[in-house]
Amino acid sequence: MNKTADAFLRLVTIMDELRAQCPWDQKQTIHTLRSMTIEELYELVDAIDANDWQGIKEELGDLFLHLLFYSKIGNEQRQFLLEDVLNGIAEKLIRRHPHIYGDVSVKDEEEVKLNWQKIKLAEGKTDKSILEGVPKSLPAIVKALRIQEKAKQVGFEWENKADVWKKVDEEIEELKQAEIQQNQSEIEAEFGDILFSLINYARFLQVDPEAALEKTNQKFIQRFKAMESLALSKGLKLTDLSLIQMDEIWNSIKKKS
Repeated sequence: MNKTADAFLRLVTIMDELRAQCPWDQKQTIHTLRSMTIEELYELVDAIDANDWQGIKEELGDLFLHLLFYSKIGNEQRQFLLEDVLNGIAEKLIRRHPHIYGDVSVKDEEEVKLNWQKIKLAEGKTDKSILEGVPKSLPAIVKALRIQEKAKQVGFEWENKADVWKKVDEEIEELKQAEIQQNQSEIEAEFGDILFSLINYARFLQVDPEAALEKTNQKFIQRFKAMESLALSKGLKLTDLSLIQMDEIWNSIKKKS
């Protein structure tokens, strides 16, 4: 047996022992683990964003533990075995890669992706909406992107980038009208439409809207902290400054970054 298999079986054994002997581990359910799993996933994302390979390694270990935990509970509830989980994903990968495990030919990654989606659609129930494959708990920006990608699979897609931008302009005008009418529910709805349209435009620009927004968040944090530091170096707090003064500092920092 190779080292990878040995390490995996060691972790499986430890999981079994903890579930049998540790009071805390014995109490856990799929529902109590849920929020902790989400937290672990975001910690992995943070490590990825920071190119922290040591952190990535550690967070992957934490996620492996959670996956084994769910599999262990599934076994206890007589729902499925760990081998069912592993064999299930193995069979899915083989089925959805006919260019590797079958006689299908592809010329590029786009054809690979197209085949994957066609096979995935064929596997689903015919009376099931294609949008049911989008997890309800996804963050709104990611969810909007996945909804649009799903709709594209059946041909419900804009023909060109220019038309998408026209839709953005249209939604902005509708928001302005809602503001004039002082209709708060309409303002919220139109603002959501603008965001949805901008995410659509991001797809046509081949930009990940979630990643783009996070970069802007980080840029703002860095510049704001620099503004705070500059004020402190002069013995001041931001609350001591006028908006005009803060704006001047901000613009000077912006020029340097």
